[in-house]
Amino acid sequence: MSSIDFSDPATIAFLTDALTAAGVDGLEISRPGGQLRIFVAGNGGARISSAEATPHAPGSASAVVKAPMAGRFCVEHPATSAEPQNLPRSVSDADIVGFVGVGHILLPLRAGRSGVLTRLLAEPGALVGFGDPLVEIELPS
Repeated sequence: MSSIDFSDPATIAFLTDALTAAGVDGLEISRPGGQLRIFVAGNGGARISSAEATPHAPGSASAVVKAPMAGRFCVEHPATSAEPQNLPRSVSDADIVGFVGVGHILLPLRAGRSGVLTRLLAEPGALVGFGDPLVEIELPS
């Protein structure tokens, strides 16, 4: 039996639709390399979060946030009319530094580390694949 690719947008969309149709509130899948959570939020659709173990070299001066699934990279939430934030800017480990979207699914990207968001490694609106580097965060020394 082959393993299911939980980073595939089609698989996530299928799971979200199946959960919604079944009236299930949510699903959490944990594996050694990461975690996927889908919460069905009624009228507002599903909320999806994903965490992947990202190794960092000891003493490295920067961290890279990578795409947890394939989709379109967005720096700002598509529904917001706020002015885009300029770089560089300070971020905490829980700050959302962008989104990856597929259809009606929008996955927030958390910084994962506190530091200074120094540059975008992917163009806003670009199609990105699983594991593609999206933003770089300079870590405090």
